Amino acid sequence: MATKEKIVDLKSKPEKITDEQLKKVQETVNTINRAQIEIGGMELRKHEMLHQLAGVKDELTSLQEELRKEYGTIDVNIQTGEINYDGKANS
Repeated sequence: MATKEKIVDLKSKPEKITDEQLKKVQETVNTINRAQIEIGGMELRKHEMLHQLAGVKDELTSLQEELRKEYGTIDVNIQTGEINYDGKANS
């Protein structure tokens, strides 16, 4: 059984897609663009937070050095301030 092939007349090819198709393509591209902009904003906030976190970690390291110099240890209960010398809790 032979199949019929659709013959396209090259002289009468459409020059534009339909208005409905154009609207769908534009909406889809706009959705992609908005998502990419949003992702970019999130990445920027992430980058800023990572820098902030690094600064806070540096601050903690500095505080730990102060504690080590003053008390000989950095093992401190952050809830109560109790110093734990040699791995034994104070009574």
